Amino acid sequence: MSLRIFWVSLIFLMLIGKTVDAQEAEFLPELDVFLKLNPNARLRVQASNTREGGDPTQLAIGPDLEFYLKPLIRLQKVTVFDLDDAKSRPLVVTAGYRYLATPGSPSTNRMELTATSHFPAKPGFLVSDRNRSDLDWSNGTFKWRYRNKLEIEKPLAIRSYHPAPYASVEVYYQSQYQKWSTTEIYAGCLFPIRKWFELDAYYEHQNNTSKSPNRQLHGVGLTLNIYLPAK
Repeated sequence: MSLRIFWVSLIFLMLIGKTVDAQEAEFLPELDVFLKLNPNARLRVQASNTREGGDPTQLAIGPDLEFYLKPLIRLQKVTVFDLDDAKSRPLVVTAGYRYLATPGSPSTNRMELTATSHFPAKPGFLVSDRNRSDLDWSNGTFKWRYRNKLEIEKPLAIRSYHPAPYASVEVYYQSQYQKWSTTEIYAGCLFPIRKWFELDAYYEHQNNTSKSPNRQLHGVGLTLNIYLPAK
C-alpha cells in the first residue's frame, strides 16, 4: 500500500511538473515520502524539480536517513497538530544522497549533510534553523556549498482545521565562487490532509550574485508530503 501511494503520487507530480518559463518564473513540484523506522529515526525519499543556488532546473531524486533527539514538551505543544513529528524534536540530523539530472549537462551526485534545530517562541511560533552542506561530484569535478535556512511558522486554528503559514530565508556560500552568492526568500503555507498527507504551497524569490549581472528568479512550488507510520 505504501509503495502504491508513492508511485501514484510521483507520477502525478511529474505530470504537472513541466517548467513554465515566464519572466524567469517556474513551477517547482516535489514529492517527499517519510517512513517512520522507530521513535528516533525515519527514512525519506524525495523526487523534485529544483532550481537552487543559481543552478539550472534539475530533476533531483534520492533518499535521506534522519535521526532525532527526544521531543521537548514545549515543542510538542506548538506542533501538536503538525503531521511532521520531527518538528517536536530540538535537533534532527540527516544524511542523504541525491542524483541530479540536468538536460544537456552531465549529471551530479550529491551528498547532503544537515542539522536542523527547532525552538518554540511566543506566542505559539515555531522557529527552525537548518544548517546544510552539499557535496557535489560531476564529471570528475568536486565542489561544495554551505546553506543556512531560518524559518518561522505559526500554526492556525480554523475550527478543527490547522493550516500553518510560514516564512523563511536561506543563504548560500559556494566554493566555486568563494563567496555568499545566493539569497532565497520563501512565503508559504502547510495544508494537512487527514492523517498522512500534507500540501506545502509556497512562493520563492531568489537573488543570485554568482555571476554578473545579478539574476532575479521567481518560483511557485507545490510539495506533497506523505507521512507513513512504522509497521
